[in-house]
Parts: sequence; structure tokens; C-alpha cells
Amino acid sequence: MNNACNSLVAAILASAISLSAAADAVKVTPLGSHDGEFCAMDRALIFEDPNGTRILYDAGRTVAGADDPRLGNIDVVLVSHVHGDHVGDRHIRDVNQGSCGGPEVPVVVLPESNSVNITAAKKAKIVTGSEMPAFFASKLKSVEGNPEDSLLVRFGAERVVGGVAITTVPAVHSNGLSPSFLTGPLAEYLKAAGVGASVGPPTGYVLTFSNGLVVYLSGDTGITAEQKLVVKDHYGASLVVLNIGDTYTTGPEEAAYVVNDLIQPNAVIASHANEAATQDGVVRDGTRTRQFISLSSVPVHVPLSGKTMSFDGSANCTGGC
Repeated sequence: MNNACNSLVAAILASAISLSAAADAVKVTPLGSHDGEFCAMDRALIFEDPNGTRILYDAGRTVAGADDPRLGNIDVVLVSHVHGDHVGDRHIRDVNQGSCGGPEVPVVVLPESNSVNITAAKKAKIVTGSEMPAFFASKLKSVEGNPEDSLLVRFGAERVVGGVAITTVPAVHSNGLSPSFLTGPLAEYLKAAGVGASVGPPTGYVLTFSNGLVVYLSGDTGITAEQKLVVKDHYGASLVVLNIGDTYTTGPEEAAYVVNDLIQPNAVIASHANEAATQDGVVRDGTRTRQFISLSSVPVHVPLSGKTMSFDGSANCTGGC
């Protein structure tokens, strides 16, 4: 066989390997407030399993409602806790409105939520832990959705939806439900007392995809012993989505400790930075995001809105990072 033929065969084999890797990859697409940036209110991520199952995590305020064209089909909605910036008490009308540090979120959806409206419109399942499923079931009923689409999975349990195994893990944070999500006398009493309703503790998630990739979604949390004993030792998470925003959650130093010493994954996606972390898609100096990257001992991927990243079963980025 001559050199030309050898080169052709090698090119064909390389292309086939590349296509196979792409077919087996989990795709992760951030849905932020500004295209190509990582901004102050960004929380939402879409995970797409190789089998096509699509999971929306913490829709928050940067998904422009159920009609947001970036959503596409959604099979599962996850909500780590019911604070407005995660469940979505209001949301953007369009992308790129306002600044990256202060996006415009003029569409108020109270007493419903962005997450519930998306679940109902997409006929998805909303999978949560603690006491949240009953609350979301009642909200689905109020928007003429199916209450049975609100599914429970508690700590140590597992629920498989669309070929993806889902479990909840503890998070150290608060989970008070604002009275603004409620109606009637109870809402007025709670508001007057300055307290929220209880829907149980907040959660994180561990997802196991069909290509073997195990992903830890931290939600809003501080450092927990479970990050080593459960997330690392039991589930063996290789990709971590970790909040780094400080004050309300782990800051960059604490988050780096979680990554470097407790979970020791193969890669991490920064989340919940509460800042205009990038400009023109480049991480800005002096930001928490830059500090976290410098402290992490594993690759840190920055979730630029609309830019899809792909990961193999070992959390190696195979595209878009």
C-alpha cells in the first residue's frame, strides 16, 4: 500500500474514532443571560445524554421561560433548592439585555416559577428531594400540568429517568420558600413574620449517564463531609459542577479545597460565581473565577452561555472546552 493510501486509511480511522467519541459524549450547554459569557446570574445548564435524554438543572432567571428557543426538548428538570435565583421567581425576556454583571430580569412569574412553567410546557419530569416534590406537584396542578410529573428521590436512593440515574446528596445551605410563591392567608402570615415556608433541606445531585460519566451538581452548599464520603468514595464523581460565589456558598478557596482534597474529580465546571466573570469570553483578572482556576489542581471549564462542552465517561473534554 502506498503512502497516499496509508494516509487515507489513517484519516478515515481517525474520523471514525472522532465520530464514535462524539456519539458517546455527554453534552453540557450553559444557558446564561449573555451569549458567550459567564455572568452574575448564570446557573442553568442542560445535560444531554448520548441517548438523547435532556436534563435542565436550576433554570433560575436566565432561561427566558418555556418558550426560550435555546431549550429545545427537555425531559427532566432538576431544582437544587427553592431560592428565587435557582427555581426562577423571575427571568430574562431576551438574552443580552442589561449588563453581564446586572442582567435585566423583568418577567415576574410569581407565585409560580420558571422551573414549574418549563416542566409543564415541556411535559417533563421534575425530580427533587426532601419535601420539595409535594410543593412542585401542587404548582404543576395550578398551571394545568400533571402533578404526577413531580418525582421524589431522597438521599441514598436512586431514580432512573430516560436512562440517566439520579440521586440527591446533602447540601449545607438554606431552603426557605419565600411567601411570594404562596397565596392566601398563609402567605400573608409568613410575610408578616419575616419567615419562609419549609420544604425540607436543600440538595445537590449525582447523575450517572449512559456513557459512565458521573457528575456531581453541588447546588448551593458549603463544605460537607459527604463530598468525600458519598460523592467521591461511593459514587466516584469524575465531573463536578461547583458553586464558587462566596458569602452565600463556598468561595473560590473553599471550592478549591473541595475539588483538590475531598472529591478529586478529573474536571470541574465553575458555577454560581455571582460576578461578570468573563469579557468577550475570556476570564477577567481579579475575579473569583480566576482565583478558583488558579487554585484548582484539575482542569476548570468556564460555562460560557450557549457554548456546548462534551465529556466522555471519564470527564475528559472532547469538544467545546
